[in-house]
Amino acid sequence: MRGKKVKKRIPEGDKIYGNVMAAKFINRMMRDGKKTIAEGIFYDAMNLLSQKGENGIEVFERALQNVGPKQEIKARRVGGASYQIPMEVRGDRRSSLAIRWIIAAARKRANSEYHTFAEKLAAELLSAVNNEGEAVRKRDTVQKMADANKAFSHFRF
Repeated sequence: MRGKKVKKRIPEGDKIYGNVMAAKFINRMMRDGKKTIAEGIFYDAMNLLSQKGENGIEVFERALQNVGPKQEIKARRVGGASYQIPMEVRGDRRSSLAIRWIIAAARKRANSEYHTFAEKLAAELLSAVNNEGEAVRKRDTVQKMADANKAFSHFRF
């Protein structure tokens, strides 16, 4: 292995809650470097959740736990053939996939019932907590693919 091992940087917690996962979520949601806008959207979604009688940051953390996949598949070439091998998902990747899928599902939500992105995000977080919604469907699809390819699990990396 060439060069030095890169030290993993952990962002500081967000401004209001001091939560590291919330800071990662805001950074991932940010577009064109407009962090204050991304923070405003995130905190608006948390306020909408609190207006519905939920604790916003707890709903956020439970949604991340629910959406994070336990297994995924990775391609491995063995003797000229490519096999889809189910692998356990480590913690960092699990949370980053959950963040990515929740943001993508919120962006895909229909415009008719929700007007702002904060409303879409709050609705997606609530549905993820209840094991519904697009992000949970994506997790289930990944899990089904891993279960279907269990026969190739002896081809470990």
